[in-house]
Amino acid sequence: MEESKRQKQVGQLVMEEMSDIFQREGINVIKGGMVSISKVSVTPDLLEARVYLSLYKIEKPEELMKEIESRTGEWRNQLGRRVRHQLRRVPELQFFLDDTLDHVFKMEELFKSIKTEPKPGEESGQ
Repeated sequence: MEESKRQKQVGQLVMEEMSDIFQREGINVIKGGMVSISKVSVTPDLLEARVYLSLYKIEKPEELMKEIESRTGEWRNQLGRRVRHQLRRVPELQFFLDDTLDHVFKMEELFKSIKTEPKPGEESGQ
């Protein structure tokens, strides 16, 4: 089912504000790696927001996700202070690991590893 216009608006608002919160707290750059919010999906009743995170060069993503989930209440509180004039109720935040970029990088590596065979009659290197 496609998201309504309001769901998209709330999702965009949550994404912008959470990105700013992460940046201010230094969550976006951790131990030589990087965290970014790739997508926010809001339920039709606007009471839950699913925040999808992309992690770059993070050695132990599971540990980082546990740390992020442990601070969910704190971040919801900060989000509430920022959007109190735009939303009646602040959505509950749920964080998920978005591994689509990992799949993209793996596919690129596979494509690079495939060696193309020259067509009959063609010489290689030309």
